[in-house]
Amino acid sequence: MLYIVSTPIGNMKDITLRAIDVLKSVDLIAAEDTRHTGVLCKEYGITAPLTSYYDHNESGKSRELVEQLKAGKNIALVSDAGTPGINDPGYRLVSLAKAEGVEMCVIPGACAVIAALSLSALPTDRFAFYGFLPVKSGARRKKILQAAEAGGTAIFYESTHRLLKALKDIEDVLHDPVITVARELTKKFEERRDGKASELLAHFTAHKPLGEFVILFHIES
Repeated sequence: MLYIVSTPIGNMKDITLRAIDVLKSVDLIAAEDTRHTGVLCKEYGITAPLTSYYDHNESGKSRELVEQLKAGKNIALVSDAGTPGINDPGYRLVSLAKAEGVEMCVIPGACAVIAALSLSALPTDRFAFYGFLPVKSGARRKKILQAAEAGGTAIFYESTHRLLKALKDIEDVLHDPVITVARELTKKFEERRDGKASELLAHFTAHKPLGEFVILFHIES
């Protein structure tokens, strides 16, 4: 059985009781960063062995893990934070497991996309997650415009060092819309700010951005 297990996105207590039980029971835990997951395991007395499964080894490792699953092992797939398969290589393992007829079970829990959406007070009846914005400005602006044209609530991840560039592009492309920026969700310094893109750009220019960010805006279609 392949268990797809959600883990904390910030606060260590984000994890569910069921997730802890599963992680204690499996033969192996496939983790993005075994050091990061090792901290979680130590916190909750989880002793299952860890193996690394990340962007640069997922092709060969997926096959190896699926062969172990077909041999009868129970394996838990976890990401560094949140729900596996959401903007991480986990979906490749799930896809191969499905193709090979491996039985799977999801252990739902924390997810930064959904946490930010529920905190934003933006409409939730129609939304789309676009992952991280592209690194280059031209591609980034194109992605922002495509999201706006699709309508509904658009959700992006953004890194600390590219936040200001992303806010500037949103201001320019969408003519300074009202947006929401959330950072460090469920952590001690969790913060949500709402305002025009230009206002948030001014704020984070004056106050150095720190942490992982989620950017949201809503466009009526």
